[in-house]
Amino acid sequence: MTDLNAFLEPGMIVRHPSEREWGLGQVQSVIDGRVTVNFREIGKVVIDSSRVALVPVFDAE
Repeated sequence: MTDLNAFLEPGMIVRHPSEREWGLGQVQSVIDGRVTVNFREIGKVVIDSSRVALVPVFDAE
């Protein structure tokens, strides 16, 4: 299994690559290939890192 989000840390801001309407999200935790993200528009979502590579956002407004 490849962890596509191994570089993420709690507090980082990300986007889901195919769910732009979710808005920006803040990483809450990264544990055993699962990333919990609190998205502005839909709340907390657990992402499987072997299936989705989240996009880091460095210029969040």
